[in-house]
Parts: sequence; C-alpha cells; structure tokens
Amino acid sequence: MTEKVNILVVEDDDAINQLLCSIIKKNGYFPQPAFSGTEAMLYLEKAEWDMILLDLMLPGMSGDELLTNITAQSPIPIIIISAKLDQQTKIGMLRTGADDYITKPFDIEEVSARIDSHLRRYQRITRQPATKRLVHKDVEVDQDAKAVFIKGEALNFTAREYEIFVLLMASPKKVFTKKNMFESVWQETYYGDDNTINVHISNIRSKLAAVNPEEDYIETVWGMGYRLKT
Repeated sequence: MTEKVNILVVEDDDAINQLLCSIIKKNGYFPQPAFSGTEAMLYLEKAEWDMILLDLMLPGMSGDELLTNITAQSPIPIIIISAKLDQQTKIGMLRTGADDYITKPFDIEEVSARIDSHLRRYQRITRQPATKRLVHKDVEVDQDAKAVFIKGEALNFTAREYEIFVLLMASPKKVFTKKNMFESVWQETYYGDDNTINVHISNIRSKLAAVNPEEDYIETVWGMGYRLKT
C-alpha cells in the first residue's frame, strides 16, 4: 500500500494501547491512540480513518455505544479487542457491525495478520473499478457507489456485509456453502466456524427486511448454504 493508512486505536489501558500502536507501526501504518470513547468521537469528527481497533470497557462513552455510532455513519472495518470472553457479547458486537472480535490476552502476530487482512478487503471494496449495477427483485447494488438500495432507499451495510451481499448478487443462481462464502470474503481458511457466517447473514436479512418486510431476498438451502431467493 502506497497511501497513508490511518488506524484509530481506542483503548484506555496505556500499555495495551502502546502495544497496539507498535503493531500498527511495524505493519507500516499510522496509529492514533485514543483513551476514551469521547476522545475517539473527537478524532472521528476531525479526520477519516481506514480502520478502528476498539476496546469495549471504556471511560465515558462505552465501546458498545461508540460501535453503534460509527457503523451508523461509516462502513470502515472495526476490530473489537476486548477482555470480555462470553459468546453473547461477541455475537452482539458482530450483529451491531463489528468486522472481527479478538479476545485479550491476544497474540501479537494474530492481531497483525488480522489488521492486514481486513485492510486488504476494505481497500478492495472501496478502490476496485466499478463494473455494473446488480439488480434482483427491488434491490440494487451500485458497485460504483458501493451501496445497496431497496426501492431507492439506501441500506447501511458494513464493509463485510456489503461484500457478502455482492457475492450473492453476482451469482444469483449459485448456492454458496459457508466454506465458499467464508473463504471468498474473508480470504482465509475456513475451520468450520458457522457462527461468523450466520451472524452476518442474519444482519443482512434484518437490514433488508427493515425496508421491505414483505419480501425474502436470501434463501437458506438446508444442508448446503445460501443463495438469492427467486
């Protein structure tokens, strides 16, 4: 990557914040530490960011609230890095719009690899040449604007949700297994973590249904995977 990549690190523990910033610098990117949700909001208002690393237990505005605010306005990738280990918290954050969830204590090399991986995907979505509009029923994907519309109303998809939906829209008759979908979108080996795919598909369905509850767009092919519903 030749352009400057800016990553906001929202973590109130000074030692952990410094460690994350060090990882980011070693990867060739530019970190900006923030030690509270309120401070992070100030940085978000002043500049554009390519990624956010976000702790949940923050002073002032919580990480949960900050995540909700960010995903309502921007599709930039957000990686949660938290000491909260329970599955419901992880699922809740993914449903809210987080792209990944890493638990503390974390492995430095794993964090480094995940940062690189998410940035590659995000840049592929935002910088690839536009091809064509994808249309199915009353839903339309504008690959130039990187946006999804139903009856002209824009949906607020995260970067990951957008990429999954484009995959389905581009091959409307194909059944994508969870392995197909994961390896196509995440660009990583699939180890059978069905929950990750399930959560993102559920998020996409919910956002589609919020605009048009009378229509079903994604079909579950039991024992196989997912495809667009005709």
